[in-house]
Amino acid sequence: MSYFTIAGVQMHALHHGDNTEAMRHRIDVLMSRFPQVQMVLFSELMPMGASPHHAQAMPSSTEALFCQIAEQHRIWLIPGSMFEQTDDGVFNTLSVINPHGQVVARYRKMFPFRPYEAGVESGSEFVTFDVPNVARFGVSICYDMWFPETTRTLAAMGAEVILHPTMTDTIDRDIELSIARTNAAVNQCFFFDINGAGALGNGRSIVVGPSGDVIHQAGTGEEVMPIEVDLHRVRRERETGLRGLGQPLKSFRDRSVDFPLYRSENGSSPFLDTLGPLQKPLRADIEEY
Repeated sequence: MSYFTIAGVQMHALHHGDNTEAMRHRIDVLMSRFPQVQMVLFSELMPMGASPHHAQAMPSSTEALFCQIAEQHRIWLIPGSMFEQTDDGVFNTLSVINPHGQVVARYRKMFPFRPYEAGVESGSEFVTFDVPNVARFGVSICYDMWFPETTRTLAAMGAEVILHPTMTDTIDRDIELSIARTNAAVNQCFFFDINGAGALGNGRSIVVGPSGDVIHQAGTGEEVMPIEVDLHRVRRERETGLRGLGQPLKSFRDRSVDFPLYRSENGSSPFLDTLGPLQKPLRADIEEY
């Protein structure tokens, strides 16, 4: 199968609290109106809001609810992410649920938005999953995409579509739109960057094709985006090049250059070590007159 329909959901929700019933209602309406949809993707931290105080051990009752919804509608479901409580701390975790209501993968955000996302640990495992007879999908969360190594690794693992829930309510959203297009182009894949609206994001979700082309960019309010992707586009452009031109994945594979930065265990360098601690900017003192 070359064609597959994915619906991104950009919605208003509580910043702190349970949004699961609102999400259930949104899925019910979506599937009634657009029955061709095969996968539904929400934004980061949508189910329980943006406070780590709502962290739950997984599997959880909240995750089980989404499993029931996925089975009911026979869809692949990525209900954004939730804070996960473990013995090692709190993680920002995404669940991938198949149409049988089974959790096939969980992904922990690798790059919490530090220093602002305080008290959240970093995940360490890349996650891809296969939709049988369709494609391989990769997942990442919000700030992860600012680090090109994350999307490049997923592409090198065979991902043809990157599913990327985001919760951005800050003035750097316009930069993220450029990063989403760049990640899609340099990795020759579809990129679904789905943001929240209102308290959980300033919208402007974006879906990008493997040439870096904008398939759809949402506004700032609530929006449902059912989009049919043609996986043959990814395979053809990876074979013949972006618009018949550059073939970045093949060039990366066939490179002769080594990257000294990555030889160190933590990817640091003498220069990077001079940048000081990772902390919030402090207000400068103002002289009184």
